[in-house]
Amino acid sequence: MCAADRRSEPSGASVEAPLSPAPGLITSRRNPLVARFRALHQPRGRRDQGLLLLEGTHLLEEALRLGLQPRQLLASPSWIERHRPLLVAHPGALAVLQPVSGPVLEAVATTAHPDGVVLTLPWPEPTPRPRCDFVLALDRLQDPGNLGTLMRTALAAGVEELWLAEGADPWQPKVLRASAGAALALPCRRLEQLLPHLEAARSVGAQVVASVVAGGMPYWQFDWTRPTVLLLGNEGSGLAPELLAASSHQVTIPHSGAVESLNVAVAAAPLLLERWRQLTGENAGQQPQQPR
Repeated sequence: MCAADRRSEPSGASVEAPLSPAPGLITSRRNPLVARFRALHQPRGRRDQGLLLLEGTHLLEEALRLGLQPRQLLASPSWIERHRPLLVAHPGALAVLQPVSGPVLEAVATTAHPDGVVLTLPWPEPTPRPRCDFVLALDRLQDPGNLGTLMRTALAAGVEELWLAEGADPWQPKVLRASAGAALALPCRRLEQLLPHLEAARSVGAQVVASVVAGGMPYWQFDWTRPTVLLLGNEGSGLAPELLAASSHQVTIPHSGAVESLNVAVAAAPLLLERWRQLTGENAGQQPQQPR
């Protein structure tokens, strides 16, 4: 799971209350803390420390909104001064605050111009779900930007779980930024193989719907209201043949022949949101009949 569901810490403190004394300002890039944070740029470092690296005020706010407790928070003095109310309202974050200089912040961040704050979060632990009515399964998706965008769209469309087979690391900072925080809220399972899970889903009555460039049913004619696993493939090669064969239905987004295919993150949006439209729109309950 990409994020555990926890409650935010209650705070009775006034936003006008003074900040507690913080540790001294770290100004040296040789400080051991810098090496620990920089190790989180790589998958091995994240696994070894059991931590994720998040950058920027928006991701901090999303983490706090979801009740996730930072393990450590590094911020420049100017950022701290501008965000005093946020820190006072979240004593847990304030307790792990470490002021650092601008050069130190740049050394630990993956972005060229960090906005003044970076943080670490404990590695998320999956929460088992007895049943999922809407799952997005991704086969070897490579581009971190595509993955982050898909996570955000999936969360907006009511996807209950994301299945990932190989491809981009969902915990790398670029994916977290591209998801705009959605990765922290969307349950996510990293799988060695998709095929057994697709077969298991079909065995309990779910439809496995593969997106194909041509030859499938127009996606708006399909009944998305049943328990569904939507299957999307690699940006270049599409779906592996055995996964395509495991699908129960195939859908297509008709488009001009001026382009061969659509970007996977772009194609996912109408497919994912069509289910939401069918469930909540003015024609809800009057869905197309499922083909036999």
